[in-house]
Formats: sequence, C-alpha cells, structure tokens
Amino acid sequence: MAEITPSLRIVLADDHALMREGLRRLLEVNDGMEIVGEAVNGAEAISLAQRLKPDVLVLDVSMPRMTGLEALRALNNSNGHALRTLLLTASIDRPGMLTAVQLGARGVVLKSVASQVLVEAIRTVARGDYWLDRERISNFPDVIRRLGGSGTASGNPFGLTERQREIIRGVVEGLNNREIATRLGISQHTAKHHLTQIFNKTGVSTRVELAMLATHHALVDV
Repeated sequence: MAEITPSLRIVLADDHALMREGLRRLLEVNDGMEIVGEAVNGAEAISLAQRLKPDVLVLDVSMPRMTGLEALRALNNSNGHALRTLLLTASIDRPGMLTAVQLGARGVVLKSVASQVLVEAIRTVARGDYWLDRERISNFPDVIRRLGGSGTASGNPFGLTERQREIIRGVVEGLNNREIATRLGISQHTAKHHLTQIFNKTGVSTRVELAMLATHHALVDV
C-alpha cells in the first residue's frame, strides 16, 4: 500500500473576507493542502498559529490592530514550533523584503502573481527553502546576497579576531552554538562568549542581523 503524505496545514491571515475566501478556494483545490484556520488581523494570526501549529502561515502585510510585520516579529521572538511564514503583499521593495526575512519570513509573494506561483511558494517554504517574489532560493546566505548585496571587504572595520570570524562563518552557514563549537574544537560556553563579543563589536543583537552584516561587508568567505 502506498504511503499517504500528510496534507500541508495552512493558516490564512488577511483582513479582507473576499481575499481569504479566494485564497481558500485556490489552495484547497490542490492536493495536499488544508486550510485549518483564518485570521482577520495580526494578533489573531499569532493566536491561531500558536494554537493550531500549522505548517505554513500565509500572512498579509497590511492588517488592522497588528500588521503582518509586527506579527512576524512577535512570532519570531516566541518559543513556538518551527512555523514557516509566507508574507503576502500588494507591493514591496527590496529593503522591505530584507526586513521581512530578518523578522523571520521564509518567503515573500506579491498578490499579483499567478495562482500556481503562490502554490509553489507555499510548498517551497514548507520544505524549508526560501521564496522571493517568483523564485525559490535554497539557503539563507543567498537570500541575503540577493536582497542586500554583497559588499566588499574594507580591512577589518569591527576589529574582529580570526577566531571571531570563524564563529561568524558558522552563523552565516546556519550552524548553532553546539555545531560551531564542535567544528572549532571549543566548548559551547566559549562559542557563546565569542558570539557575545561579536555582538558588542558589530552592534547587532541577533544571529540573523549578524549574518546580514557579515554578508554585506564580506567579513567571511562562505
């Protein structure tokens, strides 16, 4: 007997009822997609995401009470399950996309795209890849290069040591502290200490911001 693949569980968040209804009909005609909840604002989207634990949250940018970006920030700071969020918007520029990814979005799709593009974008982010407008991007460093550009190195503007650059390289590659420590043959405590010093020198406060900064200033070779 063939193994049955579980459906992707999706929550839709948009303040326009007609838009939600259209999205529901569009997605549910595709095999393997199930709409498990609908939200009318960012606050409700957060509540549904935490309660229903969907595979993908399709989140409109412009909503009352709490915008899509504000909801993204709140979800990224929570300790919930590994939710993949796809941002849906009428228009957005490259800095806006960069902000969305920084806040935790796995993808950004314009409302003007063809229906099958949205379907493919949802499937892509559900697999753990990224989606920007009309194309799949497989890893985080490539996303940052595409949106922020890769700057050229100009000496050592932050006064980083070689060991700190090795730590940053691990962060850019998506490694956690344990994996970085194993690679470098140091303790997790030492890796965490180096990361704290790096944050202090560069002025960033999250690993995502550090990866963006490192890519933009070409601090490491990946």
